[in-house]
Amino acid sequence: MKLDSAEEKSGVGCSLPAEGSPPALEPAFSKILHRLSRPESSGQGGVRNAALKDLGALIEAAEGDRFFEGSGSGGSLRGMPEILGQVVRALEKFAAPEEKADGVEEHPEVPEKATEVGSLFLKLLGKVEAAKSSPDCSAWKTGLRHMSGAVYIFAITHRLKQPWTSPASQHVAGEVLSLLLRVTECSSVAGFLCGENEDDRGRFAVVLGLLKPHLNKETWKKNPAVKHVFSWTLQQVTQPWLNQHLEKILPPSLLISDDYQTENKILGVQCLHHIVVTVPAADLLQYNRAQVLYHALFNHLYMPEHHLIQAVLLCLLDLFPVLEKALHWKGDTARVTTHCHEVLQLILTHMEPEHRLLLRRTYARHLPAFVKRLGILTVRHLKRLEQVILGYLEVYDEPDDETRLKILETLKLVMQYSWPRIPCRVVVLLKALLKLICDISRDTIPTTEAAKSTMLQEATDCLILLDHCSQGQVKGLLAKIAVSCEDSTVVSCIRKVQQGSADSPGDDTEDD
Repeated sequence: MKLDSAEEKSGVGCSLPAEGSPPALEPAFSKILHRLSRPESSGQGGVRNAALKDLGALIEAAEGDRFFEGSGSGGSLRGMPEILGQVVRALEKFAAPEEKADGVEEHPEVPEKATEVGSLFLKLLGKVEAAKSSPDCSAWKTGLRHMSGAVYIFAITHRLKQPWTSPASQHVAGEVLSLLLRVTECSSVAGFLCGENEDDRGRFAVVLGLLKPHLNKETWKKNPAVKHVFSWTLQQVTQPWLNQHLEKILPPSLLISDDYQTENKILGVQCLHHIVVTVPAADLLQYNRAQVLYHALFNHLYMPEHHLIQAVLLCLLDLFPVLEKALHWKGDTARVTTHCHEVLQLILTHMEPEHRLLLRRTYARHLPAFVKRLGILTVRHLKRLEQVILGYLEVYDEPDDETRLKILETLKLVMQYSWPRIPCRVVVLLKALLKLICDISRDTIPTTEAAKSTMLQEATDCLILLDHCSQGQVKGLLAKIAVSCEDSTVVSCIRKVQQGSADSPGDDTEDD
């Protein structure tokens, strides 16, 4: 501690000679790196704060055109660029949030640290920008290469609203990211990560290398920001740059999705979804990766969390074509849609007794997509679909009645694809649709006028399609109702059915 105090009192003056020559800068930065790298304890706060002040003064005093030049005589170090890289990594680690033992999400000390560190990064990047304009200095490129990865991680960690950020730290982080993109001559974050041209390989591999030690089973929760940095960074990288890093990005994504916390599950599934839509099918099918993804996603369907179900179903719908390609290549065309059948069967099992509106809405939202994917093979699930459709048409979903609108869309698709099986269900479906129209016309459901109008139109379209599937049975059953009914809305819908044009969607399907 006495030595530390002596260092603090000596300040930067003892570390930096007047001429600011590189051989003198190296030991000065090495001293500061040593002070920053010490294990943090209750008595070390003042030492680190002094080290940050000394570092700021050192950066300001150093000459810009010679700042990145080094003697290379420091043993294993290759001069100033590598020392700067180590200092930047130490600063990024110093400003990073840490997991709280008691589970508290607040990190009151982190925003102040991040603001100080961000100011230092702005000074360092300012030196890079100044060195770029000097024709005699080319070492800045090496220095920037060593610094850019850690500076990027810092900026992404603190630029958005999180439990460990404040408006001040977010502002500084945003400035750091903007200046980093400017000095690297990148127009966007995607360009920074993937490269702006053929000669620029980008820095995605560097960032992954820095994140890797913090993304294994033992360490990924020690820094709550790492998962967000990884997820956000991953989703900035598109085809064809992502597939070459598949071995590095797939295990962390599966690890995060397999956590017990729903928030982490969703984040991991979003990473997996980006991988599925970005990486070519051939790479996903290699080493049975697609099957691993499928089983990981399928298990999440047992979790009654609507946000998670939403993310999983979207991912599965994009994964099905990949899995079907594998079966096509094997010549097993009879089982091409096996995975879609399994998922739809489980969804219908969960939908039938489900009473929570958010989950009902989520399931119903994706039901049409499954019917479209299976096409005529939907007949395998016709009994279950019928029960779900009848049950869901009876319960309104305020304020926009999205659930029933999606169920009506599903019913139309089912009738189009499996019209030969519809005539035996005419009476049951007709009763359900008429009851829905009556409920809407009597204004017994608290939904918006726009939703009511749309539902009336969709229900009428379903009746017209049902009539065509049943060879005109519906018109005959509705004839007596039109005469005796006094409700103008119901009568109007019946008239539309009776006047239904011959070019309805049911005719094209039936002619096939």
